[in-house]
Amino acid sequence: MSTVGLTVHRGTNQIGGNCIEIAVEGHRIILDVGRPLDVPPKATGLLPVTLDRTAPAHVLISHPHQDHWGLVDEVPAEWTIHCGAAAEKLIRLTAGLTGKPVERKIMTWTSGVPVKIGPFTVTPILTDHSAFDAHMLLIEVAGKRILYSGDFRRHGRKGKLVERLITSPPVKVDVLLMEGTNLGTSKPTISEDQLEAEFQRLFLDTPGRVFVSWSAQNIDRTVTLYRACLKAHRHLVVDLYTAEVLTMLADHAKIPQPSGDWPNLKVVITSAFARLYRMKGRGGFVDRMAQSRFGISARKLAERPERWVIMVRPSLIRDYRRIGVSPTADDAWSWSMWQGYLSGEDAQGLQAWFDVASATVRHLHTSGHASVADLRTFAAAINPAVLIPIHGVAWDGDVVGFPPIRRLADGETVVI
Repeated sequence: MSTVGLTVHRGTNQIGGNCIEIAVEGHRIILDVGRPLDVPPKATGLLPVTLDRTAPAHVLISHPHQDHWGLVDEVPAEWTIHCGAAAEKLIRLTAGLTGKPVERKIMTWTSGVPVKIGPFTVTPILTDHSAFDAHMLLIEVAGKRILYSGDFRRHGRKGKLVERLITSPPVKVDVLLMEGTNLGTSKPTISEDQLEAEFQRLFLDTPGRVFVSWSAQNIDRTVTLYRACLKAHRHLVVDLYTAEVLTMLADHAKIPQPSGDWPNLKVVITSAFARLYRMKGRGGFVDRMAQSRFGISARKLAERPERWVIMVRPSLIRDYRRIGVSPTADDAWSWSMWQGYLSGEDAQGLQAWFDVASATVRHLHTSGHASVADLRTFAAAINPAVLIPIHGVAWDGDVVGFPPIRRLADGETVVI
């Protein structure tokens, strides 16, 4: 029987930047090539030094968050790249707007359909996460079965996918590579439905506008906000990038769209964002939105304040302020992302904008990652021969209730 080697090049004791190798008889697959969360935006040369770039390999990207795909351009050109079809679109859109476009070919898979990659059989399994088109990966090779959880949760709008896996898990899993982001934390893990109810109350209780900061690629959160707007008789106002994300994913899910019959959705056309889009060669999308019934000028947001729930991010403040859309004591602001991101300079400036105005401030959010209880439940259901921890900083704490754990150091290889 061939020997299967597993190496976590990065991710044994940190969140983000995953890079995991599975090798057998000179064949290799790499699970994610994530950009670490704690590096400067323009830093390069970030692939782990223990990852051999001289031998062939195939890269499998679990989902379209940059801490899982952000180093794609650093891997050798002859290595193949694989991910979900929607994930490919989001990766290309994000890279094209924020940095260097991803121009290399990416091969896509379908959830539940096994893919042969050399001696490996890889079955992608669509899962619940704050990133759209996130997958777990079941890898079978040389008589061994490895399940890579990627990032997942059980309390989002696709939680039934994880419930299904808990109820009918793959049999005889030798290794579970599982994330542990929320170990040792008290991050909120309420359901998106519960969060929707909280937003609805905030919208109904606020006499003026409600500004919300959230990630455009967190489709669950966009749906939550849109549904809350419908119930509170408000309009959800998104920026150009969020509108394009929604448009791009129209063929993959029934989600709010700046087209067709979605009456409570508007797209704000701000001058700075429009300039960026035109500079990046995407002016046609700006014109399309501006000419549609969904397009709205930022100036309109100063009228009938009780009507709007407005996306806000630091890059939008200057345009909002310039045309008189500044918060007042009648308005509210919700930071709907991880609270740790508020420590950044841009986010601090955003918070100060609302604090100075004495606006109501609420942190309404739920984590994109599984609760500690759900991590235990999931791991117990999979019942692997061994659990190898990744994507967490508290795996050396309370591990009661987990299957047998094998801790690795970054760059250490274990034979399965």
